[in-house]
Amino acid sequence: MIDHPAHFNQALALFDMANAEDPNLDEGQPKELLYGRRMSEMIGRFAPDASEAAQLAVRAQHIRRWTVPRNSYPMTKEGYHAWRTGLYTFHANTAGDLMRQAGYDDAMIERVKKAVSKRGIKVNPDSQLLEDIANLVFIEHYMLAFARSKPDYDEAKWLEIIRRTWGKMSKNAQAFALSGRIRLPDPLVPLITKAIS
Repeated sequence: MIDHPAHFNQALALFDMANAEDPNLDEGQPKELLYGRRMSEMIGRFAPDASEAAQLAVRAQHIRRWTVPRNSYPMTKEGYHAWRTGLYTFHANTAGDLMRQAGYDDAMIERVKKAVSKRGIKVNPDSQLLEDIANLVFIEHYMLAFARSKPDYDEAKWLEIIRRTWGKMSKNAQAFALSGRIRLPDPLVPLITKAIS
């Protein structure tokens, strides 16, 4: 439900303008622009009555991600986690700045920033919904390419990845994933089935 349509449309336009600058392409489009639109499309399928804050948060989740490359942090497990944590804050602050330009008040900005920075997953509905959408989009659009990029991963590693992804999702998102309303990556369906059974 959108209570502030003018602010909402302006914020989405600003998010898209920011992500249109991504020099990395996916299917011929700026990568993060396409990702943001896939996130919005998925929330429209999974939770069409989602709050305004959740709809803004899913569109902004990866905003300007390419400007903070992985190699800007140490190439270690600890460095990876520091990079991810830093990204949550970066995305939240970037989204907040653009929302302010679009005319949103501090209360709505803080609500979106909380979701984008993934604070309160499992207890904050907006944060959990963003997590659900991110995982559904990953399964439908990115899991197969990720699998192809990791030919050295054995079955045990893949079962662990799938179980970890599955565990981040709400029961409703898990049911949605198995309902036929998202495209599962065909070559990985046996592994997915084994991981969640």
